[in-house]
Amino acid sequence: RLRLSFLRALFLLTYHKRVAITHNTTETRPESSVYTEMRGVAMLEDSVQDTTEYVRPSEGGDVISTILRREVMHDQTQGTCAEHYSVANANCTQDSDCAQGEIDFDGHGQRTGRCILYYNYTFKTCEIKSWCPIEEYAVVREPALEQAINFTVFIKNAIHFPKFKVLRGNIKPNKPKKLLRCHYHPETNPYCPVFSLGFIAAQAREKFSELCRTGGIIGVFINWKCDFDVDPSKCIPTYSFRRLDMRKDLPSSGYYYRFAKYYHKDGVEYRTLIKAYGIRLDVIVHGHAGRFSLIPTIINTVTAMTSVGICSIICDWIMLTFIDKNEVFSEKKFDDVSQKDGEYYTEL
Repeated sequence: RLRLSFLRALFLLTYHKRVAITHNTTETRPESSVYTEMRGVAMLEDSVQDTTEYVRPSEGGDVISTILRREVMHDQTQGTCAEHYSVANANCTQDSDCAQGEIDFDGHGQRTGRCILYYNYTFKTCEIKSWCPIEEYAVVREPALEQAINFTVFIKNAIHFPKFKVLRGNIKPNKPKKLLRCHYHPETNPYCPVFSLGFIAAQAREKFSELCRTGGIIGVFINWKCDFDVDPSKCIPTYSFRRLDMRKDLPSSGYYYRFAKYYHKDGVEYRTLIKAYGIRLDVIVHGHAGRFSLIPTIINTVTAMTSVGICSIICDWIMLTFIDKNEVFSEKKFDDVSQKDGEYYTEL
């Protein structure tokens, strides 16, 4: 009985000690900074597309996007024109069908109260004050920038663990020129955070052609798991990629946004409205660091010994092994339940 108790206590003590060492001083909320830069040049028909054309925002940060396909509205100006027929209550047959001053928030402007022909068609819709012509009527859909599959993204990350006073980066400061011609590989190039868009899409298990059509948001996860009981230079991040927005078979899938370029002609303000579909990269940094510390280990070990009653077991073992009156102690400690000769027990 004593031996079994001792073995049980030894097992539990070993387990608690291992847990105590594993969960010593840790830090899970480090300070982090991210800088991103996209590189590459492509041809769209006869037009050269460089980073100024397709990268948003231009200054870099933990979020960066690239335009893969555009729908363009040229030469829009402030005026009056017919509302799109898909807008609720926009179709009409007479002026009384169009309430003057009414604004439909799914529409394109304020109604004037007139019912007019829908551009060159035979049916009519309500007239509105807006940027004309409206987007759905005169949009020009450009081909996808398929050469963007070879564009590269440089992601520089610095992480600081204040509790341990350790600052780490994902590039080597003494080899900056090598970054111009390398690509990331977890074994051969772990300090080269340069990724092609094709590689990112493949790692996220997405088709690049589908991303060109609808756009999408991909998370770039930088994972730091550091053991500062060894040399901090051994702490190297790993990278993973995952689609963050809804899938393509849902109505809210994809990623796009609108922006405009304004100009004046003959004293009149015009704009070119661009609806851009692309890939948005959200860089998300996770950090976890740990180091052995003596004081938490002592506290956890004493707690483990108390929880399994190891102190009383050690005292019993000393009394039964080394004290002269161990037989007397044994008689007081344990009950003899062995059956004597001639004694029988009857089941009731």
